[in-house]
Amino acid sequence: MRPDGVSDETVSALGKLSEALEAVEHARGHLYAFHRLCGTADLTLGDAVDELREAGHDDLADRVQQELVGRNVLEGRWSFQIVEDYDDHYWSAFRDLERTAREELVQGRRHLFESEMKEDRRTHGRRHHESRPGE
Repeated sequence: MRPDGVSDETVSALGKLSEALEAVEHARGHLYAFHRLCGTADLTLGDAVDELREAGHDDLADRVQQELVGRNVLEGRWSFQIVEDYDDHYWSAFRDLERTAREELVQGRRHLFESEMKEDRRTHGRRHHESRPGE
């Protein structure tokens, strides 16, 4: 429930801020997936080099080894460095400011907009429509 004196506009604004944070969290998940896929590709590339050598294609294996294995995915960076930059310079700042806004405006309560939507949409007194666990 919203604290006393908190306006609909404040709840709506914090809902938008929360929605934006959810998008940032989703993007972060994709970034981590990108990181994992890049790592998998590099390790698989190493296997390909080994198999090219075993098949007698040493020149091509050397070229793949030298040009692709361990190569930066962006100028000067491996994927883990991209993830670290995102986490350190964007994601963490976003989370901190969203938390600060909630603490200053609604006593730190999360998902106030959704909580009120649930109260409006649920069937009161019906099983599986409880407001909180154990209600």
